[in-house]
Amino acid sequence: MEQAFNSEFYSKLRTLRMSIALSNAAGMSGGRKSKAKGNSVEFSDFREYMLGDDIRRIDWNAYGRFDRLFIKLFMEEKEGLFHVILDASKSMDYGVKNKAVAAKRLAGAISYIVLENGDRLFIDIMKDGGIETHRGMTGMQAFRKSIEILDREEFNGGGDFLASLKRGNFKQHGMSFFISDGYCDNIEEVFKYLRFCHQEVVFLHVLSPEEKDPTFEGTVQMVDCETGADIRMSMSGSVLRSYKKTYDEFIRNIEAVCKKHAVIYIPISSDASVDSLLYGSLSKLATNN
Repeated sequence: MEQAFNSEFYSKLRTLRMSIALSNAAGMSGGRKSKAKGNSVEFSDFREYMLGDDIRRIDWNAYGRFDRLFIKLFMEEKEGLFHVILDASKSMDYGVKNKAVAAKRLAGAISYIVLENGDRLFIDIMKDGGIETHRGMTGMQAFRKSIEILDREEFNGGGDFLASLKRGNFKQHGMSFFISDGYCDNIEEVFKYLRFCHQEVVFLHVLSPEEKDPTFEGTVQMVDCETGADIRMSMSGSVLRSYKKTYDEFIRNIEAVCKKHAVIYIPISSDASVDSLLYGSLSKLATNN
């Protein structure tokens, strides 16, 4: 498999400057006033304490009242909370230009943008109905850690997305970037659940050119890489036309579900260049501020 985080990726990333569009649901009431941290005395809000927070900002009066730890936020300290949710199922490990490579690059670039903007990053890896959450990263010093997490991930599990997400931690308002090929029977329930958890949702739908336009010929043995189920079939013209019709219906359904639940939909081809991924696909998320 091609290396996801190569010299080209890092050279392009160094020139990437982008502020991701945020709304009230992304954890900020009215937007941040400044990227400066710790200089303002104008109190703005509270949020629950997270591992890695400065304990000097704990409001002990609130702890005495609620028996829970809260952090004081000042005007310059209003941070966005962002989840990068990566589908690590086996179906993502597919394509001459591998979907897993494109997914890692997208996750890495979003991590860079979030951390460079001074916001808080959570990386959630979904596999086999479970979820591995790396939480509470802030500051550019955490970027290397985020890349290490993504780089070592292997795409070899099943894809029960809803079961995975229900084991996650989405208690606070934020924005979730869901990176997946969308192969599950309950994708609408996935989006409904994230929206129920007060998440703004961006679906980065990664598919390979071979999935859009298969070039199989003759009799082939088709194997489901996640379940092991197989079927032997002749790839005639009528079979390929039927496949194309089913594929188009799949895309239309995804687009309709995203529109219904106010999910930002961004289709990604796994053969897209690093330039196209960073300055084409992700540019749709940028603000003009």
